[in-house]
Amino acid sequence: MDQSFLDIIKAIGEDPERPGLLDTPHRAANAMRFLMQGYSIDIDELINGALFPCQTDEIIIVKDIELYSMCEHHMLPFIGKCHVAYLPKDKVIGLSKIARIVDAFARRLQIQENLTSQIAECIVDKTGAAGAGVIIEAQHMCMMMRGVEKQNSVMTTSCMLGAFRNSPSTRNEFLSLIR
Repeated sequence: MDQSFLDIIKAIGEDPERPGLLDTPHRAANAMRFLMQGYSIDIDELINGALFPCQTDEIIIVKDIELYSMCEHHMLPFIGKCHVAYLPKDKVIGLSKIARIVDAFARRLQIQENLTSQIAECIVDKTGAAGAGVIIEAQHMCMMMRGVEKQNSVMTTSCMLGAFRNSPSTRNEFLSLIR
């Protein structure tokens, strides 16, 4: 990967021997490995048994989870926040695990639409929840730094599964609680 970044530096017309760029290929490769670490995360190991019996069947929401990901089309970041809700059925997942699940899927080459669905599907799959709702609001550098160069645009995506899809009152409660 170091060589690939060196080749990119040369291809854009820069001098890779310039003092400020001498270690850039290695630093950029390390940064990319960090940004893409989601590929090596095993979700079951991440959860690590943090599923606990519970009596509640009311909505659980974790909102404003900061996230960043990399657009699979231009390999530029998108940055935003994620709101995750689920309706537990006999068990709940450890609070920090929800944010870790968001990170595990975000730290891959992504499009926001798929990221939203992957998080919701994972929550339902791993907890057995009666439903899940995920909303992501993000700004995309591929739209801000190039192309149409719109600085204030925000993309919002949602995925509603189970009761969040089938019950308008459950969906509306979620939406009102994250506002």
